[in-house]
Amino acid sequence: MTNSRSQQQPTVRLTTAQALVRFLAAQHTERDGERRRLIDAVWGIFGHGNVAGLGQALVQSGQSAMPFHQGRNEQAMVHAAVGFARQNDRLSAQAVTTSIGPGATNLVTGAALATVNRIPVLLLPGDVFATRVADPVLQQLEVPYAGDLSVNDALRPVSRYFDRITRPEALIPAALSAMRVLTDPAETGAVTLALPQDVQAEAYDWPEDLFAERVWRVARPVPEPAALADAAEAVRRARRPLLIAGGGVHHSRAEEALRALADATGIPVASTQAGKGSLRHDHPADVGGIGHTGTAVADALAREADLVIGVGTRYTDFTTASSTLFANPRVRFLNLNIASFDAHKQSALPLVADAREALTALTAALADGHRVSPAYESEYTDAKKQWESLVDAAYAAPDPEARPSQTQVLGLLDEIVGEEDVVINAAGSLPGDLHKLWRARSPRQYHLEYGYSCMGYEIPAAIGVQLAAPDRRVWSLVGDGTYLMLPTELVTAVQERLPVKLILFQNHGYASIGGLSEETGAEGFATAYRFRAPDGSYTGDPLPVDLAANAASLGLTVHRADSVATLRKALAAAAEATTPTCVYVETSATPQAPPAQAWWDVPVAETATTPAAEAARARYTPHTATRTRHL
Repeated sequence: MTNSRSQQQPTVRLTTAQALVRFLAAQHTERDGERRRLIDAVWGIFGHGNVAGLGQALVQSGQSAMPFHQGRNEQAMVHAAVGFARQNDRLSAQAVTTSIGPGATNLVTGAALATVNRIPVLLLPGDVFATRVADPVLQQLEVPYAGDLSVNDALRPVSRYFDRITRPEALIPAALSAMRVLTDPAETGAVTLALPQDVQAEAYDWPEDLFAERVWRVARPVPEPAALADAAEAVRRARRPLLIAGGGVHHSRAEEALRALADATGIPVASTQAGKGSLRHDHPADVGGIGHTGTAVADALAREADLVIGVGTRYTDFTTASSTLFANPRVRFLNLNIASFDAHKQSALPLVADAREALTALTAALADGHRVSPAYESEYTDAKKQWESLVDAAYAAPDPEARPSQTQVLGLLDEIVGEEDVVINAAGSLPGDLHKLWRARSPRQYHLEYGYSCMGYEIPAAIGVQLAAPDRRVWSLVGDGTYLMLPTELVTAVQERLPVKLILFQNHGYASIGGLSEETGAEGFATAYRFRAPDGSYTGDPLPVDLAANAASLGLTVHRADSVATLRKALAAAAEATTPTCVYVETSATPQAPPAQAWWDVPVAETATTPAAEAARARYTPHTATRTRHL
């Protein structure tokens, strides 16, 4: 009889937390022959739910085996990890560990942002005792009807994969599934492994094979031949095609393939917030942003397009102008997307494939010389020249002593940034101005998080991008409202000696929502940072808050700018800085950006007694009749 014990795999005795850290250190991705470490580092804030488990395991493994970054806010740590992964084309990610209770629930916003934007991040929150020997523990939410629920279950709907490791051996299938999802370009997002604090510290005899080097190959699915033939025929039949480049172009590194298609066919290329920079701003076929925050050129083309080719886009309401933009009754859609869910949107002809492979195959299928008409090319190139003159006007700052407008700040920044610099933003009025006006010079220069448009994203994301690209200058653009949401990771930038460059716009309130409030009849209610007036409204004097002093107190070098001339000097100094630096600028309230070129559906009160709301409803109603379901 064969001795079964002698054929057992060799084992090593480790705690669950030690095993997880060792496992993560051995995971890699590979695409196009390029191999990277999958989990580059762990961010963490320690409490009783993870200090003795993952905390001890990270100490034992050492910085060389698993680098560690100390965070200040759990949500911000996720944002930093997202910025890192996006800069690395989703091929390398980071993990985030927190204690149980508030540390874990603080992850929810960051997890939602990662999942909405399809960016991989591994979340490792502590959890209550699996054995229930201490019950309830500190920070435990007791649910009378379900003993197996904890606050970590709030992460389920915002995670692409969720598991709770209630026994050490359960880590093996869960960890493998987690890596599968993190490396799947169609399914990736936040992955959560909830770790009960007793299980983290429990020892187990782990098979040594679990810790072998493992490579997860990131697939590039090719288009199905019949679908490709249909796609090529649809392009040939179109007289006014328009291509929309989404974030999937960048994730796939398909920029060159897109340029080749545009060069060969003359099809104009518009871009979503995530896709901007897919073509250089000065490429003849680049017509700028599309949708509510888009250019007049792109939106005019969209209204008359008979074929819309979506590449790596989700068709959010900003892109479609709340289903009012694509107005041609004969319009049809062709979607190139690695996710079948997105490929079928707008009742499109779906081409389910990797963006680079799909674009390359489509260009080859049209290699018979197919090209849009010269008249169509002239139409959009002439319109583009007219739009560029508007950009020049918005950027121009002729009076050196005047307080700059927001668009003039962008114009001065445009003079400073280099080809490989990265400009980061997420919320407020800046995304609209940037989408319309910014001249992206390289694929990774324009970093807008607009899938979730999360206030507070910009500063921690800049840290993640700087960690991923230490040789690039990283500019984080924030308004005062966003700054007050989440400035804490500036301390991390100082601690890590990361030369991120913060441009802090002092708007004295929520400028974007203030404008939207006025437009929708809410009269700017509670959107300004002001003292209360005698009637109780927030219409008194501006608050005497000194955000520049606050940034300086956190360790940044701060340059104050109150004129075009001082701003130009401050930006130049920040560009050369080797430590974290803030440019604090008081902006004028004079709007200089071109107005929105397409609608956005924000429902207005159907009945109201205030004149402002009644007028807003009168403006709103005609737009609703133009909404279309494309079938």
